[in-house]
Amino acid sequence: MTESALNILLVEDNPGDARLIRELLTDGSAKPFMISTADRLAHGLEQFADQSFDLVLLDLFLPDSTGLDTLRRFQATAPDVPVIVLTGLNDEESAIQAVRDGAQDYLVKGQIDGQQIVRAIRYARERHRMVLQIRDLSLVDELTGLHNRRGFAVLARELMKRAVRTGTGLVVAFVDLDGMKRINDRFGHEVGDRALIRTAGVLRSIFRVSDVIARIGGDEFIAMTDGVDGTAVELLRRRLARAVDDHNRESAGEPELALSLGFAHHNPTTDTLKSIDDLIAEADEAMYVDKDSRRTKAVQR
Repeated sequence: MTESALNILLVEDNPGDARLIRELLTDGSAKPFMISTADRLAHGLEQFADQSFDLVLLDLFLPDSTGLDTLRRFQATAPDVPVIVLTGLNDEESAIQAVRDGAQDYLVKGQIDGQQIVRAIRYARERHRMVLQIRDLSLVDELTGLHNRRGFAVLARELMKRAVRTGTGLVVAFVDLDGMKRINDRFGHEVGDRALIRTAGVLRSIFRVSDVIARIGGDEFIAMTDGVDGTAVELLRRRLARAVDDHNRESAGEPELALSLGFAHHNPTTDTLKSIDDLIAEADEAMYVDKDSRRTKAVQR
C-alpha cells in the first residue's frame, strides 16, 4: 500500500534556503513530501484558505512579518497544524521562545541535514497530535461528548469576540434536565447517564456545528449561538420543545425527558457590553423562572 505524501507548507523568502530545504527533504527520506512554498506570510495564509497542510516550516523573519508575531499570526489562522520554526544563527534565541509559545521545534538553517529535518518533522507531528489530544480531553465532557465547563469558557470567548467584531447578536441558552434525582433513584444511575446522553443528543439536533454546546454540571447544559437576533430566542424555545417531544415519542422504554429552558440575548451593536458570565447568569435566572412556571402548572393539574 502506497503511503500518502505529507503536505508541507514552506514559508521562506530566501530562494537559496528554500531550495536547500527542498533538497534536504528529498534526500532525507524515502517517504514522499508535497511541498508548497510562500515567500510572504500573507501568501502562506492565503494558501491555507485553499488547501490543508500537515505541517508548516516557518521562517520568523519575512518581508511582511518579523519575530514571534509571525508565529502568532500563523497560529491564529491554523491552530491545529504543527509549526517548525526556521532560524538563522542570530535568531536562535527567538526560536527558543517560539517553542515556548507553541512551535513544535526549531531548525537552524545551515546546520541540519536531510535526516535531521525529516526526524524533526516526524517528532513535531507526534508531539502536536498529543497536545491536541490532551487539549480535547481537558475541554470535553467524558459522558456526553459535549464540551465541559472549561471548554465552554474557552470557545464562548472566541464566539463573543467574533460577534463583537461582526456586530451580530448572541443567544445563550441554559438548559436543566428536570427530575434527574428521580430518574436515578427510580431507574438507577445507568439510566440516568443515558438521560444525560439523550439530552445532549437533543441539543445537538437543534444547534449548529459552529455553536458551542456544553454540559457544565450534573444535569445542567448551556449553549451559545451567534449571528442571530432577538427573535431567535422564541424560535429556539419552540424548536427545543418540539425536539424533546419528538425524542420522547421515539424513545419507548426510557424515562421521558423534561427540560427547563432559559435564554439571554445580546446585541453588541446596541446593548451595553456584557460579559459571558453576565449572559450565563441572565439565562440561568430565566431557566429558574421557567422551572417554577412548569412546577406551578403541574400542581394546578
